[in-house]
Amino acid sequence: MENTVNSRVFSLVEPGVIKEVHKTRDIPEGWVAVEPTYASICHADLRYFAGLRRPEALAKKLPMALLHEGIGVVKETRSDKFNVGDRVVVVPNIPGQILHPEIHQKPGVPVNYSKGNAFLGSGYDGMAQSRLVHPEECLVLIPTEIPNEIAVLAELSSVSHHAISHVEEKLQKSDTRVALFGDGPVGYFTAAMLKYLYGINADRFVVFGAADDKLAHFDFARTENVLTYDFKNSKEKFDVLIECTGGKFSESALNQAIDISDSLADIIFMGVTEELVPINTRDILEKGITAHGSSRSSTIDFEAVIKGMTNPDYCKALSKILPEQLSEISTGEDFRQVMEKFVENPGWNKTVMHFKW
Repeated sequence: MENTVNSRVFSLVEPGVIKEVHKTRDIPEGWVAVEPTYASICHADLRYFAGLRRPEALAKKLPMALLHEGIGVVKETRSDKFNVGDRVVVVPNIPGQILHPEIHQKPGVPVNYSKGNAFLGSGYDGMAQSRLVHPEECLVLIPTEIPNEIAVLAELSSVSHHAISHVEEKLQKSDTRVALFGDGPVGYFTAAMLKYLYGINADRFVVFGAADDKLAHFDFARTENVLTYDFKNSKEKFDVLIECTGGKFSESALNQAIDISDSLADIIFMGVTEELVPINTRDILEKGITAHGSSRSSTIDFEAVIKGMTNPDYCKALSKILPEQLSEISTGEDFRQVMEKFVENPGWNKTVMHFKW
């Protein structure tokens, strides 16, 4: 077996412009060449494709292949852990410990916060290519009973798992009350995990959102519309609050979360915004609130999610967010058109691509 592989890459060279290029990639010892088969689009991909990032960020990141949510099939392997033909979930965060072993890492820091790491589709070629060369530590085998369309949702689910892990011990207490802000995909994935993997039932779980049609999908929790809910005078207080909104809604969601926090509550920040967000620090201090920043995930989160996906009820809940039809991708132009459509209308359901290389 040769230690190199040729990859056909759908490279974003500038906002809205996809160019097909061919690259020869080395396969180091312990790494694997994966053919991406299914991938879904993240709002981070949208920001790059539509040019919504700051110009200096775009200049630094492009050109690159997009997409970090996906699965594939092993085609070449220099790893004892994986065989040709294995279905695998791709963990997009490559720790600095692997790429730059010469960098000193602070002990006890999770690998998704390591120095010198790389992330697919963020200045490092992502899943939009025919051969992804990836370290064995960042691949997770998919059990045969998990369908491709469910497995492709593992990445966003893993981000929810990492966020929830900050308060896992607190969630084990039967009297812990949970509030979640956000009726989009991030909110749905996180809420479904709280229900089906952590057993947080509706009697102590409320999802806050702004669109009643989206909130209707959260049939395993109580729901409230933020446009009509009286946060200042709410009698119900919460111990764990999770912000999954991001963008321009982060400010209102975080401050509403602070309003309904109980003493010594934990607030988890998951939403990404390009702007600074003012928050009510007075009540944070008076209530003794702990804030957790949470970003990305690591292999341990993916392993937990894949194990959870063997639960039929959890899979059924996840399937609600799948599209009615997959987007078939054979060329760079196919890819560009799907990305363009996603920019025009991201929708509530995930956009899932099936690659035909």
